[in-house]
Amino acid sequence: MEDLGERLAALSFRDLTQEQVTALIIDTVAAWGAGQGWRVYRRAPSVVRLPPPMDRQHSVLDVALARPAAPPIVVEVDHTDRRRTVEKLLAEAEEGRIPLWVRWGPGRITEAPPPIHVVALRVDRHQGRYSRSDLPAPEHSARPPVTGEAAELPLIE
Repeated sequence: MEDLGERLAALSFRDLTQEQVTALIIDTVAAWGAGQGWRVYRRAPSVVRLPPPMDRQHSVLDVALARPAAPPIVVEVDHTDRRRTVEKLLAEAEEGRIPLWVRWGPGRITEAPPPIHVVALRVDRHQGRYSRSDLPAPEHSARPPVTGEAAELPLIE
């Protein structure tokens, strides 16, 4: 899962809504899982039921990854700390799944109780939009500096 963390850490975006950032992260997780050759399920049913009055239905996971020779990985993506997400991921872990919580947002991102794995993705927020561009600047080409001559501008009277 380390390579997923690296892939998410490399994400760069500007001026997105909360929904757009969440969708971008979910797409990145799904693409990572597909790249591993695993089956990818978006909005997969969880073992946890919804609270009343919808308690006949199951909650959903943002992404579930079925691996042929290993336990499935279940992924939740949130921009805030949610107790219900922790409860859901702990219930999934009790069923033998590997729980992963991608937490994104500005400020401090808290750890979750074991065995939940947290991938923290810090973003900037400005006027209700989110950006992530604190990545290192790209290397520039090694051209020698150009020197110029100073020219005196004419004064207009």
